[in-house]
Amino acid sequence: MMCTIFPNYMLYHAFFLCIDLWPSIKMAAIPKMRVLVNLSQSLLLQQSLRLVPLQLTSTSLLGRFCSTSNEPKQSSNPVNTSLLDNLNLLGVDLKRARQRQPGVFRKAFTNEKGVAQFLQEKGASSKVIASIVSRYPRVITRSITHLEQRWQLWRNIFNTDEEIVSILNRSPESFFRTSDNENLEKNIAYLISLGLSSKDLHRLLTTAPRTFSNSVELNKQMVELLEEICLELGGNNPVQFAKNILSKNVYMLIRSTKRVRTNIDYLKASLRLNDSDLLTFLQGHGAGILDLSNEYMKNNFNNIEENLSSLGCKKDDIIQLIINHPVILYIGSQTLNSKIECLLKGGITIKQILEKPRVLDYSEHNYTERLNKLREVGYDFKKYGISILASSRKRFYAKMEKLSAGD
Repeated sequence: MMCTIFPNYMLYHAFFLCIDLWPSIKMAAIPKMRVLVNLSQSLLLQQSLRLVPLQLTSTSLLGRFCSTSNEPKQSSNPVNTSLLDNLNLLGVDLKRARQRQPGVFRKAFTNEKGVAQFLQEKGASSKVIASIVSRYPRVITRSITHLEQRWQLWRNIFNTDEEIVSILNRSPESFFRTSDNENLEKNIAYLISLGLSSKDLHRLLTTAPRTFSNSVELNKQMVELLEEICLELGGNNPVQFAKNILSKNVYMLIRSTKRVRTNIDYLKASLRLNDSDLLTFLQGHGAGILDLSNEYMKNNFNNIEENLSSLGCKKDDIIQLIINHPVILYIGSQTLNSKIECLLKGGITIKQILEKPRVLDYSEHNYTERLNKLREVGYDFKKYGISILASSRKRFYAKMEKLSAGD
């Protein structure tokens, strides 16, 4: 039996129908089937007297008792159609938004109009607002009071509303991921107490926002581990040691202490560093690789050893390469091998690569393009070196103009 809405002129009869059935519905011990039978009989009786149409809607008071086993069960939380209309008016990409956070569209109460007005007052364009909601729909569940409090906390770090809007446009999650403003405030205060600068906090908020979703206690665990490691290695300023590493690697606080401890132990053994040298390495260039997964670091280290050894490099030279340029461990095995092969085919020697490992930071496409242009002007890598391959785009083309002119 289908269900439709009671016509307005029949509400009076529907009301008394509900009163008649209420004792049956109210009794928890009576199975729902008995209620359905009573309802069916009453409806048939009143329909025969032309008091009530046979069809009612799913939105009627008794709609939940009108479904049959042959029909699909209706969702307890249907999509909020009013919300869809409002989001359409805002220019939101509904398909993208529903794929990202479908639960938002079943909420009875949302604040899309208030959020849009709030962001507009902060300087966000209609296009930016639509993009933010499309990528992070949960924003429309935030109250204006919450947003104002959070915005003020961010303004303690950023100088202008325009900066915050720019960050929201790049990464909405960084601002809207958590609704706990109190925890955010505590984390900001704690990180400032470590001596981190506004610039450091700026980078943390934009690059590793989950840092501020962590409890303060969780962040303290990582800091305490770093201080402990400093003391183990003979350092005399553990607070500064921890600060140096956090400043150089914004991902540290969103990694586990177990991962970091394992990586440090592995680097000490693999790089054959004594405590003093390891201490210097960790708070220098080595800080940038401490967040890598243990397996990824080991696999890449082993690949570098194997590949460079096959090209005639000595063990000590390979270790020195990693100490001087540890970010090489970020490069996946296949990618690194392909880059080295590309450079060798272009006339670069493995010795030159070891001396100027920064060239490995660029893409293979970049190498190919630059090598071709340099070949056209007869550039001699043996005479002039390979630093030009690691120069900025602006400097490279300025140099190419001089070379083309015969300077």
